[in-house]
Amino acid sequence: MAKTKQFTVSLDNHPGAVAAIAKTLGDAKVNILSLLGTAQGTAGSVQLIVDDARRAKKALDSARISYQETPAEALDLPNKPGALSQCLGKLAAKGVNLNSIHATAAKGGKKAVVVYTAEAVAKAATATA
Repeated sequence: MAKTKQFTVSLDNHPGAVAAIAKTLGDAKVNILSLLGTAQGTAGSVQLIVDDARRAKKALDSARISYQETPAEALDLPNKPGALSQCLGKLAAKGVNLNSIHATAAKGGKKAVVVYTAEAVAKAATATA
């Protein structure tokens, strides 16, 4: 389990909105490790995990892109049926309430990556140990 920062950017839902964020970070040599974007109607949001939070903040600030920074946890799980359920069951048993979660695995890969934010990060850390 690794502690990280999640950046949430609210944006207008139009072509190129996410591309502008990716360009801002890419031009600053910030690598996006995880991204989840959602939209409803004319508004949307993007949740990002990056390799260098300090550099990302500087780039977003310079571009006048507003964001919310939230502590998050990143977990490597076995890429097999039931692994996510087992992990989430441990969190639930400890009373951890998830605020956001996204996961991905490469087809045929041995590991899945799960990123989540929670109301009680301290509880979450002990629940997954």
